[in-house]
Amino acid sequence: MGGLTERGPAAPVLVVGAGPVGLVVACELLQRDIPVRLVDAGRGHSAHSRANVVWPRNLELLDRIGVTGDLLDIGHRLAGTAFYSRGRRLATAWMSRLPDSPYPFALTLPQHDTERVLRRRFADLGGTLEEGVRLTALGNTPGGPAVKLEHEGGRVEELEPGWLVGADGAHSTVRKELGIAYDGPPVDVSFAITDARLTTTLSEDLSHYCYAPSGAMVLGPMGDGVHRIALSVPHDAYDEGSPPPLEMFQQVVDDRAAGRSRLEELLWSGSFRVRVRIASAFRSERCFLVGDAAHVISPAGGQGMNTGMQDAFNLAWKLSGVIRGEFGEAILDSYDTERRAVSHSVARSTELLTKAGLVNTPAKVALRDAAFMAADRSGLFQRKVAPQLGQTAVSYDGDRHPRLPVMVSGGAEPGDAPSRLGGGGWPAVDRDRHTVLLWPGRRTPPPDWQRTRDRLRRALPEGTPVLDLTRAVPTGLAAALGPGPAVAVVRPDGHLLARLDPRRPRETTHLLTRAAHLRSRP
Repeated sequence: MGGLTERGPAAPVLVVGAGPVGLVVACELLQRDIPVRLVDAGRGHSAHSRANVVWPRNLELLDRIGVTGDLLDIGHRLAGTAFYSRGRRLATAWMSRLPDSPYPFALTLPQHDTERVLRRRFADLGGTLEEGVRLTALGNTPGGPAVKLEHEGGRVEELEPGWLVGADGAHSTVRKELGIAYDGPPVDVSFAITDARLTTTLSEDLSHYCYAPSGAMVLGPMGDGVHRIALSVPHDAYDEGSPPPLEMFQQVVDDRAAGRSRLEELLWSGSFRVRVRIASAFRSERCFLVGDAAHVISPAGGQGMNTGMQDAFNLAWKLSGVIRGEFGEAILDSYDTERRAVSHSVARSTELLTKAGLVNTPAKVALRDAAFMAADRSGLFQRKVAPQLGQTAVSYDGDRHPRLPVMVSGGAEPGDAPSRLGGGGWPAVDRDRHTVLLWPGRRTPPPDWQRTRDRLRRALPEGTPVLDLTRAVPTGLAAALGPGPAVAVVRPDGHLLARLDPRRPRETTHLLTRAAHLRSRP
């Protein structure tokens, strides 16, 4: 196919790959009036999508682009995740008992439905998805990338975008062209997966992790009697030509699952092999990797798509601010360091979950079961595992920049909770700029609090978003802010930049200046 080579228009940002992660990046940029080209090699919609859960932290972040409400309208809510061994319940991680999230539940829905909502939002923002367009070559210099795009029919286009975001999956051409290594821990597991109509005695409000000597199985309700079932199988047991049959799933459910369940119909089935990989760098000059292009982790815990979306949000607010001249370019260095560290942390936790489900000797099974039950009885399971699964425990630079339990909605005025939450007192930080929270403490404000607050307000740079938290706030936020008066500087993604003394306004002003023009850490 002889193609005609032509020079194409260079939008400030080229996003390669239109899965959920690429769509989030594109929506974030478009809503800040930054032109984006979003191209996809033709992956199309798939009824056989693997990712089917959105955790509380991502429901918060998806409010930034105004799609959380649409997802809530079509998804199935789960109160938590229960863990079993040979039919006996060991422990439960309750999302419904998280004290520090406006969305204390997980949401299950097929990945293609999530993509449909994101595509609609992308179009509403004025975006046009270019399907059947493949990146075939990438040159990378400090001045910007130079790329070749091959269209269906053979036409080849050359362009030099200002920035490039590779969201093109585990076999990323962008990553390969950049020469970035892609290695990981020795986790190599195969799974059979299906969405099936199921009659079961198990709760529809929980997902169920079932361990047995023969292997592990996950059963996740998705509403209307449909359940996602994933289970470990030997390598090469199935392929595209011979997908796993209903009889096999029923046999394994009978062997491993708690309760009693009967499969009525498979809506689809497939198998896949997971090799954990994490890129050695998420940034190279003006090129970035997000989602599976940057990391593939074990599907245990349903963390993959959620971790990729958090890549997208972390990068997009920084990149949009740099392009608009609001932040210095050095802030982009923190994308690589922050998200790579989180990816390694998530990979470790999901590796532990994977290995816990695959132990099969009597001694190891007894040890695992005893550890889970003890952690559940002591409350440790709820304090540690639930926030990990819900991704509300994500923190950057160690514990320096924890997530704060605030709204990050772009549609709400500062200080107002979105109406769909029915109030709740969750303050909404600015979507694009660092927000200052004035916190008088958990007790009665100090006598000089109003004077201290007014003095600090006058010292802040013009236009700084400020939220005065003199009214009652949710207990989770109060605990995060601490017992005494404080100034909390919050990043646009809802992470705490720093907690400062309100009696020293110059410290706050200096921090905001440094955060904008030098880097994202004090």
